[in-house]
Amino acid sequence: MASLWMLVASLFFASMGVCVKLGAASFSSAELVFYRGFIAAVLIGATIGVRRWSLRTPHVAAHFRRGLSGFVSLAMYFYAISRLPLPTAVTLNYTAPLFLAGMLAVTGREKVRPGLLLALVVGFVGIALLLRPTFAGEQWVAGLVGLASGVTAAMAYWNVRELGALGEPEWRTVFYFSLFSALGGLPWMVTGQTLHAVGGQGLLLLLGVGGFGALAQLAMTRAYKYGKTLVSASLAYSTVVFSSLYGILIWDDQLDAFSWLGVGLVVGSGLLASQSARSAPAEQD
Repeated sequence: MASLWMLVASLFFASMGVCVKLGAASFSSAELVFYRGFIAAVLIGATIGVRRWSLRTPHVAAHFRRGLSGFVSLAMYFYAISRLPLPTAVTLNYTAPLFLAGMLAVTGREKVRPGLLLALVVGFVGIALLLRPTFAGEQWVAGLVGLASGVTAAMAYWNVRELGALGEPEWRTVFYFSLFSALGGLPWMVTGQTLHAVGGQGLLLLLGVGGFGALAQLAMTRAYKYGKTLVSASLAYSTVVFSSLYGILIWDDQLDAFSWLGVGLVVGSGLLASQSARSAPAEQD
């Protein structure tokens, strides 16, 4: 069931990416980061209010670590997108599962089985084939920032898993992350050169960014809470597949043979990760 939640999260993340790509023509990266957090916080906050759930938590420090790592990763990811070709930025950000595997192996928090590690590597190779990033000489600083977004994203996944182990409900984890992102993105937005008016199609795109982002975070948080950390990380690669399909349907993108091979490797990595988890003996996550 956790694997299904991760696939749902990947679909929503890809849907959010479509809204970001379309919205980038009307809004700056800072505005998109702020509205993603703000709209998600409002939507989840309204649900919490209607259902009368409590936002009180004994794990303030853990929420702060998750919010900080997630926001920093998001900000660096948007910075990289604004200065690099989109395929390059996405590839660098999706190094996160490999960094996460290294963190878990070094700390001994979760046993990294050969089959699962192979799935992570295969998935990243598939992404590299699908996106085939290139660097221009003046883009190395942005490239390092994009790579750093992958490192901090791995830390965010780690913190999501930690909150799940502490018993925090998904909606509370996602609400505080969204609120942190909105508060962190606000000064970045207001100190930017231009604030754009919101209305019409722009409003719908921003609602898509925040709404799909919130749903994706909820599904991802549940996947990390109930599933094996590295299996969830491997299945996150499926975001690339969904994004490629969106590209074909909306922008009439054409995939060559190497790209289709990459899609196959990404799908294969998810299947390999699931098979490795099913065949492993029971162990503490």
